[in-house]
Amino acid sequence: MFKNYLTVAWRNLVKNKAHTFINITGLSVGMAVAMLIGLWIWDELSYNKSFDNYDRIVQVWQNQTFNGVTDAQTAMPMPLGYKLRDDFKHDFKYVVLSTWTDTHIMAYGDKKLTKQGNYMQAEAPDLLSLKMLKGTHSGLADPSSIMLSASLAKALFGDADPMLKTIKIDNEWNVKVTGVYEDIPHNSNFRDLGFVAPWDLYMTTMPWLKNARTRWGNNSWQIFAQLKPGANLDKVSAEIRNIKLDGLKAQGDNVGVSFKAAVFLHPMSKWHLSSEFKGGFNTGGDIKFVWMFGIIGVFVLLLACINFMNLSTARSEKRAKEVGIRKTVGSLRSQLISQFFIESLMIAVFAFGVSILLVQLTLPWFNTVADKTMHVLWGNVVFWLMGLGFSIFTGLIAGSYPAFYLSSFQPVKVLKGTFKAGRFAAIPRKVLVVVQFTVSVTLIIGTTIVFRQVQFTKNRPIGYERTGLVQMDMRTNEIHKHFEAVRTDLLKSGAIIEMAESGSPLTGVYSNNSGLNWRDKPAGLQDDFGTITISPEFGKVAQWKIVDGRDFEKNNLADSLGIIVNESAARFMNFKHPVGETVDWFKKFKIIGVIKDMVMSSPYEPVKPSLFLLDKNDFSLLDIRLNPKMSAHDALAEIEAMFKRYAPGTPFEYKFTDEEYARKFTNEERIGKLAGFFTLLAIFISCMGLFGMASFMAEQRTKEIGVRKVLGASIFSLWQLMSKEFVLLVSVSLLIAIPTAYYFMQGWLQDYKYRADLSWWIFGLTAIGAIAITLLTVSYQSIKAASMNPVKSLKTE
Repeated sequence: MFKNYLTVAWRNLVKNKAHTFINITGLSVGMAVAMLIGLWIWDELSYNKSFDNYDRIVQVWQNQTFNGVTDAQTAMPMPLGYKLRDDFKHDFKYVVLSTWTDTHIMAYGDKKLTKQGNYMQAEAPDLLSLKMLKGTHSGLADPSSIMLSASLAKALFGDADPMLKTIKIDNEWNVKVTGVYEDIPHNSNFRDLGFVAPWDLYMTTMPWLKNARTRWGNNSWQIFAQLKPGANLDKVSAEIRNIKLDGLKAQGDNVGVSFKAAVFLHPMSKWHLSSEFKGGFNTGGDIKFVWMFGIIGVFVLLLACINFMNLSTARSEKRAKEVGIRKTVGSLRSQLISQFFIESLMIAVFAFGVSILLVQLTLPWFNTVADKTMHVLWGNVVFWLMGLGFSIFTGLIAGSYPAFYLSSFQPVKVLKGTFKAGRFAAIPRKVLVVVQFTVSVTLIIGTTIVFRQVQFTKNRPIGYERTGLVQMDMRTNEIHKHFEAVRTDLLKSGAIIEMAESGSPLTGVYSNNSGLNWRDKPAGLQDDFGTITISPEFGKVAQWKIVDGRDFEKNNLADSLGIIVNESAARFMNFKHPVGETVDWFKKFKIIGVIKDMVMSSPYEPVKPSLFLLDKNDFSLLDIRLNPKMSAHDALAEIEAMFKRYAPGTPFEYKFTDEEYARKFTNEERIGKLAGFFTLLAIFISCMGLFGMASFMAEQRTKEIGVRKVLGASIFSLWQLMSKEFVLLVSVSLLIAIPTAYYFMQGWLQDYKYRADLSWWIFGLTAIGAIAITLLTVSYQSIKAASMNPVKSLKTE
């Protein structure tokens, strides 16, 4: 019997090829979207879970209040780490001070690589439960040791055993390899940890670090910790809340005390998706994107299911006569129910198989756009149970109407031709079409606004000319020592217009300072300035815009006590004419110039008050403006040759400033691309359903169209007749979708201080586009039906 059901079901699917194709295509695309989003959400929610102590690892954060506004930050003072380690042993199993993940030169023999990693205290391998391939977790006990990731060890040593081999960090410090660990998974905050070097070695690299060990006001490091079993995170946070504040008070640092530092612990489970704080409270973070894509996945899948159910129920009415004949020859109602269910389930299972193929084909592209390394979870039982379970559920829902409704018909009425579906039979299908296009239009508007916000911010004036700018990290001291010679030679070569040194790139501010004083500074006003150390040539390299005063002059000794401020700093200090004013900050500096605000940090935020000063001892970058008269390729080749002459042990690496600035939009652009991709698929699914419904309606009204043509109706009037119902349904969906999209996207834009307006044309063009898509989709079937010979039309049935 079951074999017979399958045979009949297969024949019906083959007989109605167009109907079958639309159903399987729409449903498989919907399932594929849901799978891709499901894999993405799985990857996001499993972030950092590769660490054994995931549920007890924390990072130490602090809230600081600046002129009434409280912000959270991860930069911490060094003595806090030692204090937690010494005085809170009953709460913490490990407390680990760490530098920021940065790029360093790793040299072995003639092989020199640049790789990211951290200097960390000796307990770091235990805290991170590194999977050791060689060596043990105690590998950082010796200050002259280093632990490498498997990929870095392979790159440096090939297949040779790396243990106890000596490598050189940044061409200065010799260290022995004491351990090799598995590469940390991509979905981890530590995925770029190519090496771990000892904290004790780091403390010897720069003289000022010894003083920093006791300075509570120097927020320059990270602190990670692991709670002991049984320790309560909230309780421990409360206990350590005032540690930094007490330290600042003990040192008499009144400026630091004024920021009201409050220390707290942030658990690893929230690092990736819930690290957004406002007013001192955790307000979420990227978890909103998990919810957003989860909702999109559900709705796209819903669209596919709506198509399936719509077309299944519409087509089922054509099979009323078949039901009558089957009942006449003795079929039981239960047999008819089984037949309809098996046909529906067969389509759903076929669609599931096709969807897996689609996912496998699109996953490489999806991984590139989403910055993931996901793969289909072939061995995951939950994946298969959910996929097959959903297929069965969809098949049962879609098959329920024909199974239970049609199987209840009386064969006498059906075979006499007196059966009619009823005046309200089409209402559920119309409601489903409205829901479909409401979702699609909402997605279109949302995606358009995301891309417009990114473009709006990209077009923001940034205060300097980023085209033709190159920046280079100075990981060793050779170029700095020979700066004047390198600059002179490059200028003579014609490869560059100018070259400068700086402590921060044009695309970021690495140092902030407070405690400055100036004339008429209001009592109690807290200040926090970006402080960028530069060489005198920096302004010419950046081509910044001086609005008052002058630039630094190379041979003017007085400029060593001069500063240049941006417009935001001048406004903050309430100077109408800043040039000539004195700023007291460990020395008395005189303002010699004011520049137009430069967007160096987030392009979505207001420009921070900043000042620029000369300091030859605090440079970490080179800034180079290429000569536009020479091709970038030739200019960079000239620069590389010069650098190899003066710094032969340093790999030649550079970044284009315009590309670095573009990276600031990576997250928003990624979200926009993914949302756009899913929106296109949602539109495709909706159009497939609309095409199928138009085909069904044209077939259902074939005789009516023939009569109208005989009575003189034109093709245009028949096209209008067939299309107006769909246009009306889409218009209803627009009335629902537009205010819905406006509400949600208005809320999304509030997260950005520098944001685009919600212009009326976005909604207007979307409405016109939706109606145009509808007309294009249904016109083929409408015109095809209207163009039929009425003789053939009237002979049907």
